Amino acid sequence: MFTAPSREAPVTPNPGSPANKASVKEQRAAQRAKKLEEYHRTQKRAKRNRRIGIIAGSVAGVAIVGVIIASIVLSPQAANYAGGGDGDASTIEGVETFENTAAHVETAVTYEQTPPAGGEHASAWINCGVYSEAVPNENTVHALEHGALWVTYDPSLGDEQLETLKAVLPSTYVVLSPFEGLPSPIVVSGWNSQLQVEDASDPRITEFFQEFWKASTVPEPGAPCTGGIDAPGKES
Repeated sequence: MFTAPSREAPVTPNPGSPANKASVKEQRAAQRAKKLEEYHRTQKRAKRNRRIGIIAGSVAGVAIVGVIIASIVLSPQAANYAGGGDGDASTIEGVETFENTAAHVETAVTYEQTPPAGGEHASAWINCGVYSEAVPNENTVHALEHGALWVTYDPSLGDEQLETLKAVLPSTYVVLSPFEGLPSPIVVSGWNSQLQVEDASDPRITEFFQEFWKASTVPEPGAPCTGGIDAPGKES
């Protein structure tokens, strides 16, 4: 008699079996490893970007500093004088001194010197600065009373000479302007003091500033050179 072979029922995996538990752990470990790897890649990118940003910022900063330094070095710098001197004319060859008195008037004044170096003057002083046109005598003499110096030049003075002249001027308490009928190409005037020169490079110009600029011997030392009036042609 023929007997059919028996068939075993299929085995269903048990989720709780050790084999399945190991498989789940391996999957989770693989996922954690993948996330950790991605995290490290992200951190490296961020670090690289920060480094690039720092380098770029440093380069930009150096460039900005370079521009600032260059602008300072290349820009014309105002001459620096101590001020407050005694106005001793004996220290500089060729300086003339006078004995003009000071008083405020409301009329035009005929001055003893050309250009004026003291005397009666208007109640309003001229604001110190560089002028391309002639300035009123009476207002400028008032600025001299405050310790400013007046640098006048013949209108025919060349541009190179004029630039040389500007280079020795301080940033304040000075008036620079053209003047018709000067006795020399350049005349520098303070209160009751004056120097005539032929050339803008004459070292006596700076010597005059060292001795007479904001001198303590003017009638009103320390009075302002701003807050007055501007004349036509003011450049700075």
